[in-house]
Amino acid sequence: MNEGAGKKILAPQWRRKHVCGAALALALLAGGASGQGTGDWAFYHGNPAGDHYSDLTQIAPENVAKLAPAWRIDTGEGGLQTTPLVIAGVLYAMTPNQTVLAVDAATGRELWRRALPDANLQPVRGLSYWTQGREKRLLVGAGSYLHALDPETGAPLDSFGNHGRIDLRAGLGRAADQVAVALTTPATIWQDLAIVGFRTAESAPGAPGAIRAYDVRTGRLRWTFHTIPRPGQAGYATWPKEAWKTAGGANNWQGMVVDEARGIVFAPTGSAVSDFYGADRKGNNLYANSLVALDARTGKRLWHFQLVHHDILDRDPPSPPVLLTVKRDGRMVDAVAQATKHGVLFLFDRVTGKPLFPIEEKPIPHSLVPGEASSPTQPMPSLPAPYSRQRLSADMLTNRTPAAHDEAAKAFASFISDGPFAPMAVDKRTVVFPGFDGGAEWGGQAIARGRGILYINANDVAWTGSLAKVSSNQGAATYQQNCAACHGLDRKGSPPNFPSLEGVANRMLEGEIAGIIMKGKGRMPGFAHLAPQMTGLMDYLRQGDTRKNEMASVGKTNLARYVFTGYRKFLDADGYPAVAPPWGTLSAIDMNSGEYLWRVPFGEYPALMQAGQAPTGTENYGGPIVTASGLLFIGATVYDRQLRAYDAAKGKVLWQATLPQAGVATPITYMVHGRQFVVIATSNARNPKAPAGSGYSAFALPEQR
Repeated sequence: MNEGAGKKILAPQWRRKHVCGAALALALLAGGASGQGTGDWAFYHGNPAGDHYSDLTQIAPENVAKLAPAWRIDTGEGGLQTTPLVIAGVLYAMTPNQTVLAVDAATGRELWRRALPDANLQPVRGLSYWTQGREKRLLVGAGSYLHALDPETGAPLDSFGNHGRIDLRAGLGRAADQVAVALTTPATIWQDLAIVGFRTAESAPGAPGAIRAYDVRTGRLRWTFHTIPRPGQAGYATWPKEAWKTAGGANNWQGMVVDEARGIVFAPTGSAVSDFYGADRKGNNLYANSLVALDARTGKRLWHFQLVHHDILDRDPPSPPVLLTVKRDGRMVDAVAQATKHGVLFLFDRVTGKPLFPIEEKPIPHSLVPGEASSPTQPMPSLPAPYSRQRLSADMLTNRTPAAHDEAAKAFASFISDGPFAPMAVDKRTVVFPGFDGGAEWGGQAIARGRGILYINANDVAWTGSLAKVSSNQGAATYQQNCAACHGLDRKGSPPNFPSLEGVANRMLEGEIAGIIMKGKGRMPGFAHLAPQMTGLMDYLRQGDTRKNEMASVGKTNLARYVFTGYRKFLDADGYPAVAPPWGTLSAIDMNSGEYLWRVPFGEYPALMQAGQAPTGTENYGGPIVTASGLLFIGATVYDRQLRAYDAAKGKVLWQATLPQAGVATPITYMVHGRQFVVIATSNARNPKAPAGSGYSAFALPEQR
């Protein structure tokens, strides 16, 4: 268990009712001034610093128990992860099919909607807004395009890019029709620049990572930072010499934050392609799995820190970093904190990149897979202690029932379990703990501004994975290289996150299947490069590995020798995690000292609670927000569908409400017409046993009459 877990440590006193103007001004400077109007939520994660903080105080610990539903809008079936924006009384949001909505933020009444021509079923976690004088832009991602809309009408702004949009596939050094990218997180705005990364496939040939800044008025490209360095650029020597021509990934899919005053943008980067086998990319692979600080004016690298060397476990950072100010050696230091999937938190001086807690390169197990050259060490911070458990042992298995324990023990005895960086083996399952979904997840963290306290929700369940040789059947090989990581070598998937493909050709038309493969759906990216291999792949989906396809009949391929056999959550026969609780946690960490202030199980399984079991925590997706009145709001839990308000100083639940669907998104809070609201997106996409649906739920205190 984490050091400090379960302890109640005296926390700084929260201001309960009123905010002193001078103190607020200092807090804004410390955390990164947002520039938004009073009461607005005008940026993804609240402000450019990404600290999920609001200075609103109308809803407070003393009255939060009176919080009640204010309005609700339904947006149909599908997954919904969007954090809306609110500017001048208008709430901007997305539907699961990427239609843009503008509604009255006080009532939920629709003002306009715009269906985008490039929409698909990829998640869109937020939007961006820019204004200067009378000029305004609403920037929205849909498929591989960045769109600019008029915030008042939703009409495309023809002066931006090509009739209101930019194709993010252009300029990557690859044929645009052969790479798949999607703008999962919104553009980061700094002055007149919209700075973006993208999501791409996690197997070859994924698009090469690039962080690009576009003129927010015209869409003209202003600068590019190549996260896979070109010849002559720093970091080039950490890859094979010609790798930059074919390598992919190292992309910023998580989003970014910016120090507005200094003009520094902080970008975490993803894993290099392919995620689980790196024989063709020997070296540390900069700037994959890194936190990179760039000059927002030019894109020049100021500093970087690689969080994972030569990643072969999909251990890329899952969320944007967060800016905060901490006290160190008697002085205030502007810092940047980066959470990870493997359950540790890094803290750096945001100007110099100097670690604010010591970081040690620790030896890790060596990969024995032929051709692989794993890193001998990985960096681990001394403080804070990990927020997720780091090594699974037999005494940590479930005791929910004797049968569940015995089953887990039998399975565990066949696994490799050797810490958070135990490499995959061929034809033998390795425990990944924390699991592939963290540790931390994409919702991000919140900061008690001016206090240096960080709030983080985390998953604490185990997964397993292994590698296998690529099949000699061309259709099977294409499937293994591109599809097996999620849907499994046996096509059984790991529902609900990764659906089974057994019999898919009997459930869907071939054209439907091909459309999803090419464009993507939900958390699945598009695989446009598979067009030449589609015939063989369809044969395999219909018939399995029962006939040999000729290589020449499906075109040239780029296949690894070994492939990942699929994500497998370690569950018992009843579908509960096969490790002992907690399975999800919520923590408050004093980043001045690195000590935990409190840590509690987060989330419940209703059936277990009804059976009298103590809270176990559950998997959770979405992040917290914190208000100046001392409240922390968070949804995120998949199975209990709760939106909770905690006392941020003590970790005690003060209020909770059951949502129509799970609130797997980060909420927002804002003030309209003198009334403070809390809004969260909801959907049941992660829980197939629950009724399908999605929407936005708003809460507020009763109106004074």
